[in-house]
Amino acid sequence: MAFSELLDQVGGLGRFQVLQMVALVVPIVWLTTQGMLENFSAAVPSHRCWVPLLDNSTGQASVPGALGPKDLLTVSIPPGPNHEPHQCRRFRQPQWQLLDPNATATNWSEAATEPCMDGWVYDHSTFTSTIVSEWDLVCDSHALKPMAQSIYLSGILVGAAVCGHISDRFGRRLVLTWNYLQMAMSGTAAAFAPTFSVYCLFRFLAAFGVAGVMMNTSTLLMEWTSARARALAMTLNSLGFSFGQVLMAAVAYGVRDWALLQLVVSAPFFLCFVYSWWLAESARWLLITGRLERGLQELRRVAAINRKRVVEGTLTTEVLLSAMQEELSVGQAPASLGALFCTPGLPLRTGISTLCWFAFGFTFYGLALDLQALDSNIFLLQVLIGVVDIPAKIGSLLLLSRLGRRPTQVGSLVLSGLCILANTLVPYEMGALRSALAVLGLGGLGAAFTCFSIYTGELFPTVLRMTSVGLGQMAARVGAILGPLVRLLAVHGRWLPLLVYGGVPVVSGLAALLLPETQSLPLPDTIQDVQNQAVKKATHNTPGPTVLESTHF
Repeated sequence: MAFSELLDQVGGLGRFQVLQMVALVVPIVWLTTQGMLENFSAAVPSHRCWVPLLDNSTGQASVPGALGPKDLLTVSIPPGPNHEPHQCRRFRQPQWQLLDPNATATNWSEAATEPCMDGWVYDHSTFTSTIVSEWDLVCDSHALKPMAQSIYLSGILVGAAVCGHISDRFGRRLVLTWNYLQMAMSGTAAAFAPTFSVYCLFRFLAAFGVAGVMMNTSTLLMEWTSARARALAMTLNSLGFSFGQVLMAAVAYGVRDWALLQLVVSAPFFLCFVYSWWLAESARWLLITGRLERGLQELRRVAAINRKRVVEGTLTTEVLLSAMQEELSVGQAPASLGALFCTPGLPLRTGISTLCWFAFGFTFYGLALDLQALDSNIFLLQVLIGVVDIPAKIGSLLLLSRLGRRPTQVGSLVLSGLCILANTLVPYEMGALRSALAVLGLGGLGAAFTCFSIYTGELFPTVLRMTSVGLGQMAARVGAILGPLVRLLAVHGRWLPLLVYGGVPVVSGLAALLLPETQSLPLPDTIQDVQNQAVKKATHNTPGPTVLESTHF
């Protein structure tokens, strides 16, 4: 773990870290809009069938008398389940008898109607265009809209599986640069997609890049920051997602066309791609994988930016070899995914951290789906989701510093789960209380996300860090895909989905009690470092004088 000492010498919290934070977190703010985009670009506007009497000038010319649009709508479109004009059927022939004030529902039959043979007419008062109105994803094709979101989530799942491993092999910065370009190109191409299938393909590729950006950003921040400032850096990174929620609402409020909105949230990543070439590669990863010369260059560069001129001049290859002799002797062997499950000391950490990531993705999407039913103003709702997240994550920073990683993770997951479980006991008539509990649960999940973003990186060594983070991201996306399906259990009882949504974070939070505390510890670089930590913990926990000596921990 000698790299921690080298990092302290060149500066673990200085000018370089501030510049790096800005360069990496600003893209995170924009990246969040990609995930929330289809709340707006795929919004379903009010719609009805196209009918000649209303939508064709020739048909209107044949209308007898001076009938208004409301009368023409009555004779052309049957009433739907909510007594509004039916969205998916129209009359085969105008039903003039319905204009009679004494007409009832029995004056027409289902046989007199047909599907929307000539397309639909959409309400453009809120959005001028969405992918739903662009490709008619309504009525018999309504299932294609959630399919687009599932394809996007699948792209993040695949990206997490691939990017984590290749980042451990080829470097964090290189993969991050490629992911910026992939997001920019795929997102921009999606705005000009000629068909729905092509749109989904480009959204999948953009999501692949999103996964890589999220993982490599958090890892670069963690590996270039000293232990005492790690929680602050990761909390600021996590806050980027919260501000991104608010930004999404603001951008969508100003841009009501789906293609232009898609373009606006994607084009900035071309700029990110350009300046990412000047970002520093993780010197910790470079040294552990045997790239000493380049690692030395990055350390000197950081020392210069942090104005550590004396240290910059004393850093040599001999100094690195001397300081990291033990790590270099065992760290260059390539580590694989199997090491997370087969190496003593890692399977328990892997299983529980993966469970916590799954619980977050699973429960967040369950809560978000419930919150969307609380208010019809989706712009205000989007702001609310982001605003609630901010104090929760700032609070988690204080708890991480005061209580430690493990208690904060356990508490935040259990609290969010209990809030959801409490809603099973609240009558549906008490909407304000149900909303308050749902928002509190969402805040708990925000705190949990901040915590295990830090905790996962501290639990695993440098040679496996990106692989472990990628595995966690995969688990979160599997949870995100499965979460909405649990709502189907409502047919057996309205309380049943809430029971599942609340039970999963409670169980994962209690399981996190089995993880070791990592507060103020240097990041492990090799698998041997992890095993040494376990040995030291066992030594501190043995009966005798050492117990008293270790109480200050």
